[in-house]
Amino acid sequence: LETMILARFPIPKHWKMCCLSKRFLTLLKSGEIYKIRRVIGFKEPSVFMLASGEKNWCAFDGHFRSCRKLPIIPSDYNFEWGNKESFSAGTYIFVSGKEVDGGVVWRYELATNEWFKGPSMLSQRCLFASASCGTMAFVAGGIETTTREVLSSAEKYNSESHIWEQLPRMIQKRKSCSGCYLDNKFYVLGGQNEQKKDLTCGEFYDEDTNTWNLVPAMFKDIPLSTPRSPPLIAVANNELYTLDASSNELKVYLKKSNSWKKLGPVPVRADARLGWGVAFKSLGNELLLIGDTSASYSQRAVMKIYTCFPDPHVEKLKWKQIVCSSTNLHPFIHNCAVMLA
Repeated sequence: LETMILARFPIPKHWKMCCLSKRFLTLLKSGEIYKIRRVIGFKEPSVFMLASGEKNWCAFDGHFRSCRKLPIIPSDYNFEWGNKESFSAGTYIFVSGKEVDGGVVWRYELATNEWFKGPSMLSQRCLFASASCGTMAFVAGGIETTTREVLSSAEKYNSESHIWEQLPRMIQKRKSCSGCYLDNKFYVLGGQNEQKKDLTCGEFYDEDTNTWNLVPAMFKDIPLSTPRSPPLIAVANNELYTLDASSNELKVYLKKSNSWKKLGPVPVRADARLGWGVAFKSLGNELLLIGDTSASYSQRAVMKIYTCFPDPHVEKLKWKQIVCSSTNLHPFIHNCAVMLA
């Protein structure tokens, strides 16, 4: 009974409980607290991000009322200054990049507040699609870090066993693509093929049949521009949303008609850098948007945070600005990942 009660304490308060109780500290570092939270279905979002000019990742609670800096990733300068991708699985945040000796994946463990190297993906890649479902993470496509080949391979990571598993290859090779978990399937959208041709098709991996299925013209209503960021997509209440970086408009995917409906403008200027530097994520049943409201970043600019409860049936969504006094981070966000634990 005591453990069940402790498991319900909010994650931002865990450090206080660790100071108060050695038993709680032991349960937390062993991961037992988070296992119980999964069993009873008690989850809360945490937002992890790396802003421009920062060496430390920052962790926020889902309401942005608390902020703490994570330990610096003990990597080399090549990893620190190179491009990185991030995703989550269970109580872990993964940051994939390239060190002097080659591709690497660093793993942050929430229970111990430490970074660990590996395990590496079966195929070292960058500019790939990723998505999470509970304790599982999926990656697909991208560019092989050594040969620079555009990939069609896909993998699944089990955060409990720390093992990568090879999945069937996608139908289409693609890089600079995005991923999401929708209708209990891993979707990969957009990107470019090996001939640098923009892809308007999407495809999804069905675990029940262990196959990939093509969705023709899934991105036909989204203007493409080069050089652009991978598609900015997020899923809330099992509905797919995209932030059109060319027009700063939010759009929802209509599954039956394979088309997109406009839901009005967003409060940040995603078009200032063609989508780069903007964080657009799902935050439980909300949409999370982080960036800047001006077209040009000034030295005094600080990031703006907005959330909304999306409704695909309205004509225009209302965004709520979150006032976060605990940080004055630069509005250009290099990496962002949301953990549900």
